[in-house]
Amino acid sequence: MQLSPAAAKRVAMIARKQGKPAVLRLSVEGGGCSGFQYKFDLDEPDGEDSVSETDGVRLVVDPVSLDLVAGSVVDFVESLGGAAFRVENPNAAAGCGCGSSFGI
Repeated sequence: MQLSPAAAKRVAMIARKQGKPAVLRLSVEGGGCSGFQYKFDLDEPDGEDSVSETDGVRLVVDPVSLDLVAGSVVDFVESLGGAAFRVENPNAAAGCGCGSSFGI
């Protein structure tokens, strides 16, 4: 799993504004229109988290969520419809139009 340069830049900006470390936590919860949904927070890593780094910004994922998002890329996309973090998840068999939930 990794952050795209665009996502790393956006996380750094948000963290700076909130006075927090540039660490994005990606977790997976049950729910959403496709069965699972992504959750993003600014949070320090725990001992068992998987950690990757892009341009000085860390992405952390807990062990349970990692099984569902292994190999994913977190990107930040801006379009006419708005701006959002998007997860390009190779494990997802189905997804919703908004990109915030997926099915396996």
